[in-house]
Amino acid sequence: MSRLTGSLFFLAALVAAEWYSFQAVRMLAPAPGSSSRRLVLIGYWVLTVAVWALGFWAMSNRREHPSFKSYLGGVLLAMLAAKLVILIPLLLEDLVRLGRWAWQAVSRPAGSGTGPAISRSEFLSKAALLAGAVPFVSLIWGMVKGGTDYTVRRVTLRFPNLPASFDGFRLLQISDLHTGSFHSKEPLQRAVALINQQQADLVVMTGDLVNNLATEVEEHIDTLAGIKSKLPIFSILGNHDYADYVEWPSPQEKTANLNRLKQNHAKIGWRLLLDESHTLERNGEKISIIGVENWGAQMRFPKYGNLAKAHATSGDAPFKILLSHDPSHWDAQVHEYPDIDLTLSGHTHGMQFGINLSFLKWSPVQYAYKQWAGLYQRGKQYLYVNAGLGFIGYHGRVGFLPEITVFELKRA
Repeated sequence: MSRLTGSLFFLAALVAAEWYSFQAVRMLAPAPGSSSRRLVLIGYWVLTVAVWALGFWAMSNRREHPSFKSYLGGVLLAMLAAKLVILIPLLLEDLVRLGRWAWQAVSRPAGSGTGPAISRSEFLSKAALLAGAVPFVSLIWGMVKGGTDYTVRRVTLRFPNLPASFDGFRLLQISDLHTGSFHSKEPLQRAVALINQQQADLVVMTGDLVNNLATEVEEHIDTLAGIKSKLPIFSILGNHDYADYVEWPSPQEKTANLNRLKQNHAKIGWRLLLDESHTLERNGEKISIIGVENWGAQMRFPKYGNLAKAHATSGDAPFKILLSHDPSHWDAQVHEYPDIDLTLSGHTHGMQFGINLSFLKWSPVQYAYKQWAGLYQRGKQYLYVNAGLGFIGYHGRVGFLPEITVFELKRA
């Protein structure tokens, strides 16, 4: 599907969603001719136009009062999601009604009249509106609470080749902080306190420290510097860290922004791994932490990382952990290096919306990424995709809450 065709389809879906939502409200409005009915219908369109107008205004310029405007954009998203859900059952019912009408038209004897009209049921309109309320309320809750409702996930992994000195090693992963989306220090201060409660041996951050600009993290440097780890904290870059989504006056200014971001990693106290590795040693036994620059298999993401170069620096360590921001890297290249035991990624955020239960996981992002949340295994190799600590775009989270992952590595 071309970009133009996709845009036209999306526009048609929006128009249909608005029309069917109005039809559902009109069916359940007070009796025709009453002043209260006119008030409900006029109020519906006034509210709809106001949300669209304020949402577009908020998204067009977030420089002033960015937090307030992010919430306005979120309200527009919630309304749109609700109306798209309302559209589905009502459109399907209309298709069924059309089929019944066509069947009656061809099967009715000549001269028998048009027959009774097949009208929409009031029950279905109520059910559609109720179904639409679910994503609306969920997305509003996600902005008020879900975006900073930090969750600790614990994962135990067993490896036969893990050196005995590292049996019980506690590794903590955070990812996708997107500090440019935070408009106060308090949420990240709570996150850091929760991270420190885990008493990890090693903390790693797997990319997207900022949305685009190096300056976004600078008011949070003191907070993030408070993260405690028994060993040095390692970090890598994600796709947003390169500021590819900003139009720069010159290549030199873009490069300067990236250099400043690298310096900010150092100011926090993190060791940024740029296609290189670091060896950890206990009692003469070693494991290697490998970090690559961002590398995504999908065409729209530049391939900055050089896994061959990074892997070559890891030596003969019997156990290797790879930090690679984009999980699509795992299928595309990591399988070529069977001595990489565990890959830690982020990037997808679980799309910040979905169902995340022990027995059911669903998010729209799964249609774009084969590995998109949680733990995956291929032979002796493992991949874990962290849902991220921050947010971008939508100012919240539903289902896939901000995540701190604690791994306990055990010798099998």
